[in-house]
Amino acid sequence: MQAALLRTNRDYRLLFSASAVSNLADGISMVAIPWLGTLLTSDPLLISMIAVAQRLPWLLFALPVGVWTDRSDRRLLMVRADMVRLALMICAVAMISATANPPLPMQSGSTAIFSLAVIAFLFGCAEVVRDNAAQTILPSLVAPGDLERANGQMWSAEQVTGQFIGPPLAGLLIAAGIAIPFGLDAGFYAVSAVLIWLIVLPPRKPSGPASFWPALQEGLGWMWRNPMVLRLAIMLGAINAVFVGGMTVLVLYAQEVLNLSAAAYGVLLTCGAAGGVLGGLVSPWLARRLGARASVFLALCTFALFNLVLGLSASLPLVAAGLFFEAAAGMLWNVVTVSYRQRLIPDELLGRVNSVYRFFGWGAMSFGAFAAGIMVSLAEPEIGRTAALHMPYLVGASVCAVLAAYGFFRLRF
Repeated sequence: MQAALLRTNRDYRLLFSASAVSNLADGISMVAIPWLGTLLTSDPLLISMIAVAQRLPWLLFALPVGVWTDRSDRRLLMVRADMVRLALMICAVAMISATANPPLPMQSGSTAIFSLAVIAFLFGCAEVVRDNAAQTILPSLVAPGDLERANGQMWSAEQVTGQFIGPPLAGLLIAAGIAIPFGLDAGFYAVSAVLIWLIVLPPRKPSGPASFWPALQEGLGWMWRNPMVLRLAIMLGAINAVFVGGMTVLVLYAQEVLNLSAAAYGVLLTCGAAGGVLGGLVSPWLARRLGARASVFLALCTFALFNLVLGLSASLPLVAAGLFFEAAAGMLWNVVTVSYRQRLIPDELLGRVNSVYRFFGWGAMSFGAFAAGIMVSLAEPEIGRTAALHMPYLVGASVCAVLAAYGFFRLRF
């Protein structure tokens, strides 16, 4: 049954393949960009600014992109976003070639950090457009009853390519040359753009009022009238702030606490990918067995436990296990909450409501990255570098524990 959807639905198969390829590129850049940052500086605040730059577009542009998505050809938006990301990867290669009189570390670190932050910001802008369009396009390609299965397959593929294959491959490529992963990413984004171009969507008319603000108000009004979706969006914002803060610090945590090389760091991230793959496969079944509310509560408790492990431990096996179960829980949360939204939101409002949802849910990521960098910088003089690198995870565990308690009492699917 799982394979039948891919075998019989050509357009879904193209979307699935494009998602797998583009997420392979994302998995490579997930290691390559922060690792490049650490070659330029060891300052946690500067490292966090790169992550802030990449996530800030979700706060700035998520709402207008939702209106744009409902008015435009969603397929063409995805193609153009992939082409922009291709161009940015070429710019990254050019930047490395211009500033590194080989090998790294680079001579003009501050200029290179600024250039990398600009690339990360523009990359994030393209990501906002592509991700919003991709999530709104899926209900047009599969039947409502197949959404959990399709989402589970898509996220499993994303985990395999984006976190299971991409990070260790990035580690090997970095060892060969820091510019190589960025050049390879450019090729992957080109392939993704071609696959999306080949999709044939059912005819639809651009929806919503002609002017921007009334169109946006329709999406905001729908969200306000559906408090369950609003609660999930706000909770997701807190979860993502904690997650991105932890991931921002993780590259330094891996180097200085766990003493890992680039290749070993990539392998560590595959532990999370393995959990994500398992989560993508079993989450539809688990959601049916437990129900949506219990599934979300289980995911929230796992997030708290993961952060507690990294906050208290310097054991590589425990950290790897924590990443595994955290990723599995993330897949469970996504399968339940995204399928719930896709079924509930009218198609003509899907882009705008998803953008409002992501404004709350993803806009907070830049704050999480910045807060983690500030936290480590302020704590380091008082408690030392190693203990300071544990702090974002201890704070994250507390936040996730509060969210689990809130979700237990307030979420009703």
